Amino acid sequence: MQKKIAFYGKGGIGKSTTAANVSAALAENGYQVCQIGCDPKNDSTRLLLGRVCKQTVLDMVKKYGEEVKPEQIVHTGFGGVHCVEAGGPEPGVGCAGRGIIVALEKLKALQALPEEAIVLYDVLGDVVCGGFAVPIREGYATDIYIVSSGELMSLYAANNIAKGVARYAARGPVRLGGIIGNSRGLANEQALLQQFAERLNTRLVAYIPRDRTVNKAEIHRKTVIEFASTAPQAAVYRQLANFICENQELTVPTPLAFEDLEELVLAYGDE
Repeated sequence: MQKKIAFYGKGGIGKSTTAANVSAALAENGYQVCQIGCDPKNDSTRLLLGRVCKQTVLDMVKKYGEEVKPEQIVHTGFGGVHCVEAGGPEPGVGCAGRGIIVALEKLKALQALPEEAIVLYDVLGDVVCGGFAVPIREGYATDIYIVSSGELMSLYAANNIAKGVARYAARGPVRLGGIIGNSRGLANEQALLQQFAERLNTRLVAYIPRDRTVNKAEIHRKTVIEFASTAPQAAVYRQLANFICENQELTVPTPLAFEDLEELVLAYGDE
C-alpha cells in the first residue's frame, strides 16, 4: 500500500511530534515508512533518529553535487523508518522554500525512496510561500492532515492551509484528510475543533490530549511509541496511524472567512 501524506500546521503546534509518532506506529505495524522533514530546523526526524539530522539533502547536494548517493540523504530511524531532512539556509539567509523544492526533486531523481513506502511529509505551516506548497502543488502528497489546537491563531493557520488545499484540489488529486486536534487544555477545545472541522467540510480525526509522557519521551529523544509503548498516549497515536491508513473519505475543504472564524472561537471560548 502506498500513501502520500502531508502534515501541516502552525509552527510549534506539535506537528513533528505527531508525525514522528504516527510514522513509528506505522512501522510497528510492518509498513515501510519514510518521513521527510520540510523545515530548515531539521528536527522533524529527531525522535525517530535519536538526534538532529546533520546530513540534510541540501547539505549533501552542496557538498557532493551530482555525485550524492541515496544513502547519504536517507537515514534509518526507529522501526526502520526512512528519515530525510530537506534542510535549508541559515536564519535570515536565502529561501527555505527553495530548499524543499531542491530536496524533493533530488529524492525523485535518485529514486531514493521505496516504491511501496508510506511517505509522510512534515511541512512548515506556510503554504503562502511556493516552496512550502510544493508537496501539495506538485502532487508529492495527496492526503493532507492539519494539526491544530483550539487557539485562534492555530485555527487561523489551519484555515489558511485549507485555502491552499482547496486551490490545488481544483487541478489535482490533493484532498483534505481531516483535522488532528493537539490539545492545549482549553475549555471546550474538542467541541470547538469538531465544529471547525465540520465547517471546513472535513472531520476531527483525532484529539490528542496533553500528557507529560510526550515531554518525557522528547527529552529522551524518542517517540512515545518507543519510550512508553504501553502508555495510553501511545494508543492514541496508534489509533491515528490506523485511521490514516484506512481513510478514504477525503474532501475539498470549504475555508471560513476570518470574521466567521473569530465568531466560532468566541462562541466556544467565551462560555
